Amino acid sequence: MTSQSRGLVSLALVFAILASWPAEWSRASSQGAAAQKRPGVKDPSVRIPMDRLKPDQVFAVPGAPDWLAIDEDVWVSNEPENSVTRIDPRANAVVGPISVGKAPCSGLAAGFGTLWVPNCGESTMSRVDLKTGKVAATLPTTIGDSEGGIATGAGSVWLMTDIKGTLARFDPATNRVVAEISVAPGSFGVAFGEGAVWVTSSEKNVVTRVNAFTNVVEHTILVGPTPRFLAVGEAAVWTLNQGDGSISRVDIATNKVVATIQAGLSGRGGEIAVGEGSVWVTLFDFPITRIDPATNKVAQQFFGPGGDAIRVGLGSVWLTNLKQGNVWRLDPRRIEATLPQ
Repeated sequence: MTSQSRGLVSLALVFAILASWPAEWSRASSQGAAAQKRPGVKDPSVRIPMDRLKPDQVFAVPGAPDWLAIDEDVWVSNEPENSVTRIDPRANAVVGPISVGKAPCSGLAAGFGTLWVPNCGESTMSRVDLKTGKVAATLPTTIGDSEGGIATGAGSVWLMTDIKGTLARFDPATNRVVAEISVAPGSFGVAFGEGAVWVTSSEKNVVTRVNAFTNVVEHTILVGPTPRFLAVGEAAVWTLNQGDGSISRVDIATNKVVATIQAGLSGRGGEIAVGEGSVWVTLFDFPITRIDPATNKVAQQFFGPGGDAIRVGLGSVWLTNLKQGNVWRLDPRRIEATLPQ
């Protein structure tokens, strides 16, 4: 074959590859869109338009109100504003934003007189005094993922600090890491309950149970695909599985999955909480899904604009609507009483 022939063949090959790229991109795009599709539940008896639900109070939080933490007040992170906002639940009023580190992320946690705020934009954690609302200290730390979590319990603060599976234990008395515990790689979500730290691995599809007093990994439990966010309550650990949109219920006494609840909430984002006799899940386009732990079934699913993070406390359900720039306070009984059209 002559060099000229080889050149013509090579040029033809390049054109063929270029011609195939748009189709490949289109298929990849459609596959990505399909993976993000959130059908919700099909049962019309539990599907309710979001505009049928009336909040007790709406708090404007300009920017992107995201993660929530509750003590005597309600705290909301705001990544583009590099701040957290304090809401006074007694006065039903926004007290004001508090500047923290750059790009707060990966959850909020209240404990030991402090609001703990991981900051992905600068690899730090801000320590905000709950009474004064001022930053008392800034701790250097890596953060495993912006879509993660942080927890307090057993006299410590717990945070995943890398994608390899390093769970760091911070001593609030010294602001230092006092232990590093290896769990499954790709672990990011963290919750505390029943004397244990519970960690979800999106990579290995497991929940790891760590004894909070000995730092020993006691159990590794297979759950649904791509678990990320989790909550502890009703004698169980509940995981939101981003792979198929299901909820796994892990019995704390047996360390086994005792129920898988199909909720149709797949894709990135979302959050889950337990309180007031129900399990609560949020995700864009499905701001509130309420699960009855007595039946392990979706009791209500509200669809429409809203959603991002959810917490239960002070007798209310608190919902951040990131795209709308506000936080809703809702009476759980009002939610339960809202019926489909």
